[in-house]
Amino acid sequence: MSFSLSIAGKAQNVPYPVLIAVNFINSSDIDVSIPIDFADDKTVDDTKSSIKLVTPGGETFVDQLDALDYLAQTFPQLLTEKSKSQEWVKSALEKLYVKNFKDLATDLEKLDHHLNFRSFVVGYQYSLADVAVWGVLRANALMGSIIKSGAYANISRWYNLLAEDKRFEGSVELLSKSLAELKKAAKTAKTAAAGGKKESHKASFEIDLPGAEMGKVVTRFPPEPSGYLHIGHAKAAILNEYFAHKFNGKLIIRFDDTNPTKEKVEFQDSIIEDLKLLGIKGDKITYSSDYFDVMYDLAVKLIKDGKAYCDDTPVHKMREERMVGDASARRDRSVEENLKIFTEEMKNGTEEGLKNCLRAKIDYKAPNKALRDPTIYRCNLTPHHRTGTAWKMYPIYDFCVPVVDSIEGITHALRTNEYRDRNPQYEWIQKALDIRPVTIWDFGRVNFVRTLLSKRKLQWFVDKHYVSNWDDPRFPTVRGVRRRGMTVEGLRNFIISQGPSRNIINLEWSIIWALNKKIIDPVAPRFTAVNSENVVPVKLLNGPKEPYTETKPKHKKNPEVGNKEVVYADQVLIDQEDADLVEGEEITFMDWGNVIVAKVHKEGDVVKSIDANLHLEGDFRKTTKKITWLADTKDKVEIDMVDFDHLITKDKLDEGDNFEDFITPETEFHTKGLADLNIAKLKEGDIIQFERKGYYRVDQPYEQGKPVVLFTIPDGKAVSRYGAKK
Repeated sequence: MSFSLSIAGKAQNVPYPVLIAVNFINSSDIDVSIPIDFADDKTVDDTKSSIKLVTPGGETFVDQLDALDYLAQTFPQLLTEKSKSQEWVKSALEKLYVKNFKDLATDLEKLDHHLNFRSFVVGYQYSLADVAVWGVLRANALMGSIIKSGAYANISRWYNLLAEDKRFEGSVELLSKSLAELKKAAKTAKTAAAGGKKESHKASFEIDLPGAEMGKVVTRFPPEPSGYLHIGHAKAAILNEYFAHKFNGKLIIRFDDTNPTKEKVEFQDSIIEDLKLLGIKGDKITYSSDYFDVMYDLAVKLIKDGKAYCDDTPVHKMREERMVGDASARRDRSVEENLKIFTEEMKNGTEEGLKNCLRAKIDYKAPNKALRDPTIYRCNLTPHHRTGTAWKMYPIYDFCVPVVDSIEGITHALRTNEYRDRNPQYEWIQKALDIRPVTIWDFGRVNFVRTLLSKRKLQWFVDKHYVSNWDDPRFPTVRGVRRRGMTVEGLRNFIISQGPSRNIINLEWSIIWALNKKIIDPVAPRFTAVNSENVVPVKLLNGPKEPYTETKPKHKKNPEVGNKEVVYADQVLIDQEDADLVEGEEITFMDWGNVIVAKVHKEGDVVKSIDANLHLEGDFRKTTKKITWLADTKDKVEIDMVDFDHLITKDKLDEGDNFEDFITPETEFHTKGLADLNIAKLKEGDIIQFERKGYYRVDQPYEQGKPVVLFTIPDGKAVSRYGAKK
């Protein structure tokens, strides 16, 4: 028999404390997982309780207090301070669920006073008391407004601190999501039972594309080949692909190659490779440059219709006029003069042509500045990477896109809402040219804290050698996050989970890395490593006379991952931070057995070596310290574990901020270590877990005389050296 937990999602007092406690266990490195079953009801099964916890020993707990007591006793390293927490747990379950503020106020005042000089309810880290008190308060509908009001400042501070940890607020999200899925499944079953049709398209994203017809939807992803694909581009690409496939339509990947100054074949090729890596395959690949002749003819049409004019007003003055809503002195040029300048001077890139640009004649006084006679063509003598020197002038993005979208049969242009002010311009161009209109759907741009997505700024970091290249693991490019350890599935799941919401979101990186952990944790093989600095040799006085090897599973919960060789010897190594032991103390060597400390040899505060005796008949459940160890034999492998911080120190740059003023002083950190012999067999790109250290991606595999280089993969919980969540 194994663990199981049932939760009544509609209970009068939602049992968040037990749910959070189990979330602590499931998100830890302990090889125990407690499955959670949610009931869309007020009670569980035939019980009258909101929970039912079944243990491997067959015990059943239907009371939160008893369940929490058992979990804390069984997992003391996670649910700490059991004895000191008992009074707080009991008080929270009995008093803080009440929905009457008058009855609640006294206990809130007591808690607020208690937290006056404390970060946690008990001790110096999350304890059982924090889990219970926070969970009860989160379940109490009154507390939302109370926390926001700041009436109890210390409670609000403590409550919000814990809410940032996904084990707390993530438990709430898990319950909410599970109940929604139960309702959806019930609705689907009911519809099916009634012989109705299954509702399509709205299930995942809850939007209805205007005018969308099955089999007729055509979307496009139009990247400019002026840099590498970053995570914002990836969202646009995946959403366009998603809706094309949802409606059995087509996806066109089109390179918006209208600015030869910035564009390179290198960038174009890398985008194709990255899209392939993401599993995105368009029905065809096109180029805006394929339509230069067509766009030229349409620009001439605008001039002949009196809807465009050539302007040689200096750039700074033109900018000022557009800002205040003044007409250009060139606005009333004749059609003949405009045609001559555009078709002769600008087209040939003459001295006169270089002074001019072509502007749409819309409304120079429009409240929406995007309609104040925007530029639609400009000269550029830089050779184009596809058309060479055939053209000396090129269409502006805002003219090119509505034209080519219409020509290529795009039905729905999905793009970020940073273009929202330019949507009327998009529509005006299609109407002025009398070409087929295209429906625009805006979605919110994804932003991450302490992260720059501007290709110009990212290029600056490359040029200034702050990073190695566009695939640097500190970069938000697809190649960068992949090199850091992001899986394609994790990236896609994150973007799909965000959906096409129109809200602009500024996210913590912890969200995407937590999703990635769900992908890698079930399949990442487990190995062993210790830090080289002040590594502590442990002499097992009764250990094996000769080293020997045993075959063990790489992943205890997933035998399909395969097996590994584990070396056992009488001399082993442990981390300095694990060596704070006392003589006579019994500890557990993970995957071996118990050990009793005989002698600790120290110099000052540094442990130099330890003598100990194996006590394999000891009960590992009675020890509080489970220690990673590594046989000190010639088989061990040198490693370099590399961690990274954000490139900038400010969560969100304000308008006017110079990003160069917020550069993080140090962003790359190396820890030398020693690992087990299996590490020498890994290949570049392999993802593993070092027991009790975390997840890593192999960047440089084993080579004689050189350490294996491994990049730390954030797990959604780690905190950077400058205080920001990774």
